[in-house]
Amino acid sequence: MNDMTFLDVCDLRKAYSHGQSRLPILDGISFTVREGEFVSVVGPSGCGKTTLLMALAGLASSDSGEVRFRGRVIDAPPRGLAVVFQDYSRSLFPWKTARDNVVFAIRGASAGSRKARNDRADELLAAVGLRDFADRYPWQLSGGMQQRVAIARGLASESDLLLLDEPLAAVDAQTRSDMQDLILRLAQQFRQTCLLVTHDVDEAVYMADKVIVLSRRPTTVATQIDIPLPKDRDQITTREDGLFLKARHEVLERIRAFRAGSVE
Repeated sequence: MNDMTFLDVCDLRKAYSHGQSRLPILDGISFTVREGEFVSVVGPSGCGKTTLLMALAGLASSDSGEVRFRGRVIDAPPRGLAVVFQDYSRSLFPWKTARDNVVFAIRGASAGSRKARNDRADELLAAVGLRDFADRYPWQLSGGMQQRVAIARGLASESDLLLLDEPLAAVDAQTRSDMQDLILRLAQQFRQTCLLVTHDVDEAVYMADKVIVLSRRPTTVATQIDIPLPKDRDQITTREDGLFLKARHEVLERIRAFRAGSVE
């Protein structure tokens, strides 16, 4: 990892119309993400985490402030950035096989023959453990498998920055832990910078190099907590590590304070 500022969020503000008034959501969000970093974003329910992610992806406008990716202001979805959404069942094309869903992203990222694109798709499906399911349709796959296809498609776009919007919220506990390890492994394998939005504090701390804690609405960055754990994580030993427990306690303490209304 180097010290290059890869993603720079500066004084981001957003409000929605609410009758005759405006409902402020984001109230001056600022933070940076370095190249190769894995960052988690957590906060109280309804604080605007997904609104923030949509602005980072160029899928929603802000009222003021700016987001810079590789030094360029984001005003539309930029090349080199991909999003994995929470609702994998709607993000995949049901009439396309797993391979063709991945090929769709490859076609948008680079040229090449159809065989080359299919071979690349098969490589990515193998990377997410779906080597034998390339010809299956999404409705023939379990929820965890569908989300693996969505992750493979995110990798297929040749993105350097992967935004993950609570991608594991709808899968069972065992699948969730397996998928956490898969995402971490793939992030290192493909040298991706990742930003994960999640409501699960344990997941946020387990996966991240840094956790950004958002305040209640109107939302600001309450604190940023570095996670001084080795890059290689383990579902048992990492979660029993004193550094993990300390960071988890700090994040939970901040969020609970906002829920109780004791932090302004």
